[in-house]
Formats: sequence, structure tokens, C-alpha cells
Amino acid sequence: MQRPTKGKTPRRPVPKKTSNTQKDPVGVYCRIRPLGAEDEECSIEMISSSTIQLHAPDGLKANRNGEYKETQYSFKKVFGIQTTQNELFKDIAKPLVEDLIHCKNGLLFTYGVTGSGKTFTMTGSPGEGGLLPRSLDMLFNSISPFQAKRYVFRTDDKNGMEIQNQVDALLERQKRESQLSVPKTPSSKQKPDPECADMIDPEEACRSEGVDEDSCYSVFVSYIEIYNNYIYDLLEEVPYDPIRPKWLGGGTPVRNTEFVPPQSKILREDQNHNMYVAGCTEVEVKSTEEAFEVFWRGQKKRRIANTQLNRESSRSHSVFIVKLAQAPLDADGDYILQDKNQVTVSQLCLVDLAGSERTSRTRAEGSRLREAGNINQSLMTLRTCMEVLRENQMCGTNKMVPYRDSKVTHLFKNYFDGEGKVRMVVCVNPKADDYEETVLVMRFAEMTQEVEVARPVDRPICSLAAGRRHRNQASRDELTQHLEEHGGPSNIDDPGLLNHLLDSLPPLPSIDVVDPTDEHTMPRLIEALERRHRIRQMMTEQYSKTANKLKSMLLEFDGNLMSKDNFIQDQRVKLGEKEKVISNQKTEIERLEKKSKMLEYKIDILQKTTNIYEEDKRSLKQELESREQKLNRELSERRRMEQRMQGMVTDTKHKWEKECDRRVNAKQMELQNKLWVKDEKLKQLKAIVTESNAPERPEKPQRPSRERDRAAPQKRPASPTPLPTATPVRPLHRRSHSAGGERWVDHKPPSNLDLGTVMQPIIPNAIKVSAASEKALSKCHKYVLTHQELASDGEIETKLIKGDVFRTRSGGQAVQFTDIETLTQEFPSTSSRKRRSGSGDGHRQAEDHRRMEWDDTENEAPVASTSSAYGYQKRRKP
Repeated sequence: MQRPTKGKTPRRPVPKKTSNTQKDPVGVYCRIRPLGAEDEECSIEMISSSTIQLHAPDGLKANRNGEYKETQYSFKKVFGIQTTQNELFKDIAKPLVEDLIHCKNGLLFTYGVTGSGKTFTMTGSPGEGGLLPRSLDMLFNSISPFQAKRYVFRTDDKNGMEIQNQVDALLERQKRESQLSVPKTPSSKQKPDPECADMIDPEEACRSEGVDEDSCYSVFVSYIEIYNNYIYDLLEEVPYDPIRPKWLGGGTPVRNTEFVPPQSKILREDQNHNMYVAGCTEVEVKSTEEAFEVFWRGQKKRRIANTQLNRESSRSHSVFIVKLAQAPLDADGDYILQDKNQVTVSQLCLVDLAGSERTSRTRAEGSRLREAGNINQSLMTLRTCMEVLRENQMCGTNKMVPYRDSKVTHLFKNYFDGEGKVRMVVCVNPKADDYEETVLVMRFAEMTQEVEVARPVDRPICSLAAGRRHRNQASRDELTQHLEEHGGPSNIDDPGLLNHLLDSLPPLPSIDVVDPTDEHTMPRLIEALERRHRIRQMMTEQYSKTANKLKSMLLEFDGNLMSKDNFIQDQRVKLGEKEKVISNQKTEIERLEKKSKMLEYKIDILQKTTNIYEEDKRSLKQELESREQKLNRELSERRRMEQRMQGMVTDTKHKWEKECDRRVNAKQMELQNKLWVKDEKLKQLKAIVTESNAPERPEKPQRPSRERDRAAPQKRPASPTPLPTATPVRPLHRRSHSAGGERWVDHKPPSNLDLGTVMQPIIPNAIKVSAASEKALSKCHKYVLTHQELASDGEIETKLIKGDVFRTRSGGQAVQFTDIETLTQEFPSTSSRKRRSGSGDGHRQAEDHRRMEWDDTENEAPVASTSSAYGYQKRRKP
């Protein structure tokens, strides 16, 4: 008896992915559920076979001030309310079942809000089977003739598969059947459960055409649920605990007939870094009815509850795992090849996610509230993982994907890392109450489509010749037919067949010897035996020739068959490459179509925006033209007003000039008269003083007439010479040190105006600059800045800011300001010089003159420029 050998784990260790690994995006499909009532408001419209449009409800628009607008979302395919379960299966699950038969893994899960039809899409109802029963039916329809006997494949506790020979499998079957305590696997001959009967119409049954006939298959199913982030086995038969008694309220023990609560399972990682549920029950099934009965047995244990939104709301995520173990036949095509390197296991996970919900709508409390929180948290973790995967792929980052934050994402991390195809069915309810939740689902689905998963590696081809099972069966049928044609039984050891062969030989002569002297009987017998011996030798030679010929024909046939198989395999490889190219082109076409639709949509939006901008441009242009016309009218009006005002100013100027000339002439005449009166009085005073020396009195001079004054040009007489006074004059202080031997930097900004004020500094050997520079400061010892500003009286005031230049420790130049000198421009006032009539006029005139000189003397020190009494300026050196 040959010892059982361990098979391979579900997936072989994949080598490190290179940068040129082909990737496929996650296939996202959308299914729209019919409305519950015809008069109910609908918020979803199917635009095309791959696009839907969301309309915000009227009440929501009123509350949000039109914040929600009509948005479109594109998917790989959109299924409307008229889509049947069979059409949905052919487009979504059928390719995954074909990949399962070809040793490739697959993940299919439904996603959506509560009450959107996820469970109906996955499970279905009697007569309308969902994706799960149809996948099982297609699988068994395809591999049913090639299934191995029960217990030939056996699972271990480390996510591996063992294979044993026929004798060990028979012994294990007898052992399992004898153990009554162990529950039997449901048999296909038993009457099916009425709840799961007639799920699929026989006319809608389908099968895969690419099944390898030279392999044996076996199917194992397991069913788990993830409830409150704990994993439970729905197929586990939980026995009652006879040790722990149950107690009544009064402390009386009762018989324990209840089941022990199920224990949660843990996730583990096998030697090939694949995640699996440790200790999970895996049942070997041999038919569709048997598999679906196992599923229905676990479905009855699944946690569901009644909420405000759904009468049978799933409170957990359910995962139905289908494992397909396969191993090739030996060279003769009789038994399974006992080679662990040739055993492969592929699996298909069918996941029904619980629906996301808002507690404000479901009004959940207590345990229902905790369930809803865990459901939403696990779905949020799934969304976060998708976002990080997309960011890593699009931006080239290497952020850690938080798979371990949830049991759902941790269990399926291998699929997103490139261990199989991933498909998602987004179920939506078009009623208006679910609009906000539907928007979140659409955003997640749109983001998931951008995540790419590495394409799984094809199964290596077995080195044995193809068609072994068929040739073995054909040889058996041919031998049976040949024996039946000769009228003999199929067993060559049958005595009747031996008698038939003996009858075909020449008959033996009579061997009765009655006379001891008979010399003819024995020679005749010897001759007959020799003839039979020659015939037998001829038959043996003919048989050998025929056998050799047949053997050579078989070898030639095998060679031709091998060449044809190689040619067919090459053609299949080329066909697979062509199909890959076609699929890539189809994917690129779909992407380009999606992109073109989005661009058309954007073009429409931009066209509308352009039209709006054109209208605004025309309106603004018209407004600009009207304002320009108005501005031109105002400008022309202003010019006319300026011309009119300029004429009035000119007239007024001429008028006031004449008036000023008149007043000046009158004032000059008045002053001349006063001076003449004063001169007369002085003459009289002189005459009185000199009367004692000259007794004769001079004649009284005549007063000049006004006519003569008007005729002759009036000249102002010179003012009398001021009398010398003893008024002290303050000495002028040294106004500037710039006259020394130091070198100065004369900083005059180009914007300064030359006012021509008196006492401007003259700085010899100065470096004149318009902007201060370190080069100029390094060559000089002094610094002066000419600064101009507007004084309080409206005149321009010039300030000379002076300072010393010294060297800093860092090697630079610094200026320390020490003095500020102010230069102002002043004009003399003629109204201060007035004469008074009377005896004190001379004295007052001298006093006024002295006061004016005193004022001029005082102004010389603080002011850099001053005005003399005679109206001209003086310039001095500093």
C-alpha cells in the first residue's frame, strides 16, 4: 500500500513580480433593483449599457440649496431592472468558474446599502437562482464525468491537500460510514430540501468546454460568516456540553440539551503566505444539489434581523468558498498520478457583504447598533485599502495597506496582491430615500475601478501526452468489441475461448491402436501434431508480425498524435496570446470609450460654460461701450468746462492785475506823500535847530502837483540811512564741519529739486552719489544726505543729515548720524516798514530798522538761507 502524499497548497509561491507584470483592473458591475411601488420617486436613470445618472430628490435640493447636481457614473456593465439572473451570471460569474477549472482563483462580492438586493443577486430564489447556485451547477456540469471517488483527495489542517490511492480512500469511506457520531456528507440521492429545490431551470444550464479530460477533480465547500469582526464556521456541527449543567432561576440543575455557542475562528498564514481560516469545516460534495444543500444548511445559521429598512437584513458578511482539487492521470490513464508536484488547488470565493446603513434611519439600538457600527467599520476599512492601493499604483508610493484592520480585508489580501481575478457587483436601490447612501456607494465603486490587480499565472502543462483517458477507454472498448465479434466473452481466460481456438486447428486422427504391429497410426499422429505445430508456429509468427506492425502503427500514431498535440498546443498558445491581445484591445477600447464619454460630457459642460461666458462677454462689452460713451461725453463736457473756466480765470486774472496795478500806484502815491510830509517836517526841524545860526528863513518849498506826478514816472525814494545802533549781534556758530580735510560722501537723490537757497554747503573733494554704496563709504570719513520734504507752511524744506563713517567688526561700513541742518527759503515783507507822522517818526523808523536787522541776524544761525532787506541773496562757504 502506497503512503498518501501531500498535495500542493491552494496557490503556488509566485515569484517576485516584475515591473512588466500584466495587470487588469477590478471589474465593477452595477445592478439596479426595481422600485417597490410605481408611484415612488426614482433617483437613478440608466443612460447606456455602462453608464447611469443620479438625480437628487426635490426635497434634498430644497434643503441643500441645489448643492447636489446630476452626476454620471460609468461601470464595466450596467444591468437594468429587466435583467434576468441568467444574463447576470453569464457576464459576471461564468468567466470566474472557467478560471476555477483552469486552476485560477477568483473573488466575487456584492456591495451596496441595506435593501439593495445583494442577497438576491448572490443566492436568488426558487426558479431564479443567483450567482452562487448557477456557479455550482456549471462547475459540476463541466467536471462530473471526471470526478475522483470520495476521499481520494483529503484536506489537512494547514490549508493543504493530500492525495491517497484507491485502497486508502475505500478504507476511509468505510470508516466514515461506520462512525455514526460523525455527520454524513449529504448524498445526492436523498430528497433535496424544498427551500433549495428547482433553483435553476434545466434549459439555462451551461458547462465549460475547456475541461482537461486527463485529470481527476474533487470539489470541497466551506461556509463562514464574519460577525462583529469575528469569524464563525456555519457548517460546524456544535455538540451539546454534558459537563456544564444548565441552571434554573431557583438554582435547580436541568438536563443540558442545548448547543454550546460556536467559537470564533482565527486567520492564519500558510507556508506560501496565503490567508486561511484555521479549523474551518470543508465538505467534499459530488453534485450541485449536494453542494447547495450544504450551503442552505449553513445559510439557516446566518445572522439576520428585522430593521426599519429591511425585513431580513444581513447582520454579517458571509463567505462561501469553493475549492477545486485536481490531479492528472498516469501514463496509462487508469489511476491518479501519485505526484505531489502535479496536484493543484484553486478556489472561488463568493462573498455577500452586509449592507451599510445609517442608524438615524434604521433606529437601531443595543446589539443592532453595535452590529451596524462593526459593519460600517469593516466597509470603511475596505474603502481605505482600495484608496491606498490606488494611490500606490497611480503615484508610485509604497504605503502600507491596512489589511489587518478588518477580518474581511485580511482574509482576501492575497487576491488584491495578484492571486486571482476580483469582481464586484454594486447593487443600488433607485428610491429617493437612499440617495445619499447611493452617492457614497457610487464614489467607492468609481474609485475601485481604478485599482489594478496582477493577472494570475497560467497553470504549467503536464509533461504527459494528452488524451490518455480517451485512449485507455477506446482501447478497452475496442478489445471488448473485438471479443464480442468473435462470439467469445470479454475474459480471455474463459475455457470456451480456448476450445474455440483449438477447434480452428487441423483435427487429430484416430489414435486407437488395436494391433501392436500397427505402424501407421503413430506416424499419422506424429504427422498431424507436426502439422499443428507448424500451423501454431505460423500463427505465432503471424501474431508477432501483426503485433509488431500494430505496435509500430501505434507508435507512429502516438508520434503523429504527439505532433498534433504539440501543434494544437502551439495553436492554443497563439490563440491564447491573440485572445489576450483581443481582451487588452477590448479593455483599451472600453477605456477609450469611457474616456470619450467623459470628454464628451466635459465638452458639453465646457460648451455651456463657454456660451455663458460669451453672453457675459457681450453684456459686459455693451456695458463697456455705454460707459465709454458716457465717459467721452463727460470728458468733452469737462473740456468745455475747462475752456470756460480758463476763460473766466484769464478774465479774472486781467481784472485783478489791473486792480493790483491801481492799488500799487495808489499805495506808492500815498507813501510818497507821507515821505514828502516827513521830509518837510525834518526840514522844518532842521531849520528850527539852525535858526540861531541863520536868521533868515528859507522859502517854503512847493508841493509837487498831482498832475506832474501822474505825468512823470513815479520813483520810490531811497529810504533814509538807518542810524547806527549799539544793538549786539549774536555771532554765527560753525554751521558745518565739511570744510575740513575729511573726505565726504555727498548723497543727493535724483528726485531732489534745486531751490537755490542761501548758504548751500560747498564740499570739496566729495564723492557725489545718487544711492549709498559700500564702495563709496569705504573711501570717506563723513557722510551727508540731502533730504527734501514739505514744510508746514507749504514750502519745500531741505535737510542736510550728516554723520560719521566707521568700519564694523565684520569688515563692513556703518554710518552714525550726528547733525541735521535745515535750509528754508524766506521772502522779505515790505509792510513792516512804516513811518509814523509826528515827532517820533524818525526814532520809530530807526527802531524798526534796527529790529529788522536784529531779526535778520538771528535768522542766520539756525537757517541755512536768509533774505536781506534789499531783496538779494548771498552765498557763503561752509
